[in-house]
Amino acid sequence: MDVQLLGGAREIGRSAICIDDTLVLDFGMDSGNPPAFPVGDVDPDAVVVSHGHLDHAGSIPTLLSGDARPSIHWTPPTYDLTMVLARDTLKLHGGSYDCPFTEAELARVAEVSETHGYREPFKAAGYEITFFDAGHVPGSAHVLVDDGDTRLLYTGDFHTDEQRLLAGTTARPEADAVLCESTYSDVTRPPRERIEREFAESLRTTIWEGGTVVVPAFGIGRTQEILCICEEHDLECYVDGMGKRVTELFLRDANREFLRDPDLLRRAKGNARFVDGRDGQRRRIAEQNTVIVTTSGMLHGGPAMTYVPAVRSHPTNKIAMTGYQVEGTPGRDLLETGSAELDGRVMRVSAQVEQYDFSAHADRDGVLSFLASYTDTPILVNHGDRCEAFADELRADGYDATAPELGEQLVV
Repeated sequence: MDVQLLGGAREIGRSAICIDDTLVLDFGMDSGNPPAFPVGDVDPDAVVVSHGHLDHAGSIPTLLSGDARPSIHWTPPTYDLTMVLARDTLKLHGGSYDCPFTEAELARVAEVSETHGYREPFKAAGYEITFFDAGHVPGSAHVLVDDGDTRLLYTGDFHTDEQRLLAGTTARPEADAVLCESTYSDVTRPPRERIEREFAESLRTTIWEGGTVVVPAFGIGRTQEILCICEEHDLECYVDGMGKRVTELFLRDANREFLRDPDLLRRAKGNARFVDGRDGQRRRIAEQNTVIVTTSGMLHGGPAMTYVPAVRSHPTNKIAMTGYQVEGTPGRDLLETGSAELDGRVMRVSAQVEQYDFSAHADRDGVLSFLASYTDTPILVNHGDRCEAFADELRADGYDATAPELGEQLVV
């Protein structure tokens, strides 16, 4: 089996893997400034998508340009999430370099889409493909590719610990080679229960003291996780931004089975008050003694551009960051300097700023526990800032591990 990484090699973003020039696994984009897209020129017979985040699915419609009509295979939530994000990309950046596809190409996605559940083998480009629950976001999958001689396991993004929204992955299918993500291969987190308890206690303390808490959160997965935590800890909250749409999407009949506890998310939705943003509603909410869960998670747009400036001046208020802040983003600047450029203005923030690691990726212990099932299997390390270093560490532990370069041709 010939494998070539067209993105996600020794980097995070634009994940894309080409197999034997006929099958593509993921086709994402790096939404930095400027954005980056998969390299090379591919014309696959089929595309298989591990999950619906931009860095794995953001460039999918570009594969449907001209006469190309490869079938696209994913779980139902991954299809829905990809379409939501693609429409958002078109709305915000259509016709510019930041949006690599057209409205017509996006419309074609539905025509060639085929959805599949976990552990239900299907055929694509002559391969047998099987999805396994990866525990990352609803619908996320490990992808097992079998050509009859070789079985390649592409982990996609995964989590081994329990979350409110999802159970951790327990799938360890037999494989002849493993292409494994390494996002947090150098991070060891406290137990999830402790992070959640400290988060809830911090929010409750601010409310008791008369403050307002703004919780910037990614719209896909993170917002819903935070809503579930608020429900479980009896914290009333508002929810604003893309997370509203995605919450409704996860509760559709076709997607409920991909949740750990659909009833918990339904209750969490009932506990939250959805914001439409009309008639100055956001500014009025920001004056209340409450919790506001809102996009964007890194403070580079969305309703957070109203809420954070509104609460920034009073030290009783709090901004509780819930995700990794990429270097150069306003969220990262806020954590490191106490000020950030928000909606075109650099603002000093007197409100308390805290960071909580609710990542949906496995940490070092989680990745190593996953790979413990593959001690005699070649490991290809991707999707990380330190792929080469992690591959070196794995080799020191007796693994056959390498970190492929971008565009490198491999035989597995």
